[in-house]
Amino acid sequence: MSRSRQLDAITNAGLKMFLVPCSCGTTFAVSETYDRQGAAWGRYLKCPHCGKRHDPKNRLLQFGYQREGYWKTDDV
Repeated sequence: MSRSRQLDAITNAGLKMFLVPCSCGTTFAVSETYDRQGAAWGRYLKCPHCGKRHDPKNRLLQFGYQREGYWKTDDV
């Protein structure tokens, strides 16, 4: 499969990345359904750098892969 076809397949599949930023500069990657799993307290992520807890439902950044070969924030 050519590089162009591979990029088309990735773009058409809607490859996405979901990140939660921390004020200390660390960024967490989470699954798309992370905030829908488990109890309300169980979904909070603890920053491994500073220990602060984050609710991905409130601060989730969504990035989509662009055909040109870079990640871009998705319009919500």
